[in-house]
Amino acid sequence: MDKNLLIEKAKDAMKNAYVKYSNFRVGAALITKSGKVFTGCNVENSSYGATICAERVAFTKAISEGEREFEAIAIVGSSGDFTYPCGICRQFMSEFGLDLKLIFENGREIKTYTLGELLPEAFVSIP
Repeated sequence: MDKNLLIEKAKDAMKNAYVKYSNFRVGAALITKSGKVFTGCNVENSSYGATICAERVAFTKAISEGEREFEAIAIVGSSGDFTYPCGICRQFMSEFGLDLKLIFENGREIKTYTLGELLPEAFVSIP
């Protein structure tokens, strides 16, 4: 997996963000274990609760295409700083494994974490 290529795909996706209310664009590029890349951008709504984050857009696109195993996701934002996923996205992604790599870039450096590092003691439903 090429981190820089994944970041570039996230930046391209960010251009499509619908940010009528916050003007804060976010892009994500998710790579599956089979090597396919799915991108997403944030889509805002006047009913703020109906807004969907870039990470969940990328995941739902991948899941709707039958993917269930993921290697890494690059996340970028328009602020010029690192853009970390919100709590809902962290929990959503945890459904697919805490070993997922999260890649962040701020224009000067790249940081990589596992989801488990950003979501310690994740909620897991007991069947």
